Amino acid sequence: MSYGSKVRDAKVRDRGQVAIEYLGFIPILILVAMAGVQVGLIAYTAQQAGTAARAGARAASLEGSAQDGCVNAISDWLSVSCVPAEGDDEVTVTATVEIPSIVPGWNFGDAQKTATMPLDH
Repeated sequence: MSYGSKVRDAKVRDRGQVAIEYLGFIPILILVAMAGVQVGLIAYTAQQAGTAARAGARAASLEGSAQDGCVNAISDWLSVSCVPAEGDDEVTVTATVEIPSIVPGWNFGDAQKTATMPLDH
């Protein structure tokens, strides 16, 4: 066997090693990507909870249903519950939106935001 064929054989084996290392690294890349998507989903859900709270407080201040205002203000695929608390001259609505998870078994709880609006008498 000549020196040139030994070098070629080593290069072929090295290419196989790189492929195996790459395959071993793919699960880590997928996990990092999923974590990035989940962080974005958490931020989006928190933003939607704030929007729901403001819309619910606005609806309740105009003698409407706070829950209807909350539900109509956010994305259809999110679930929201709104609890109004009426004072003398204002109404406060707390919106709670469940944070969806892209990985089964991971639970991130709820995003909760509060908004207050003056009552329209």
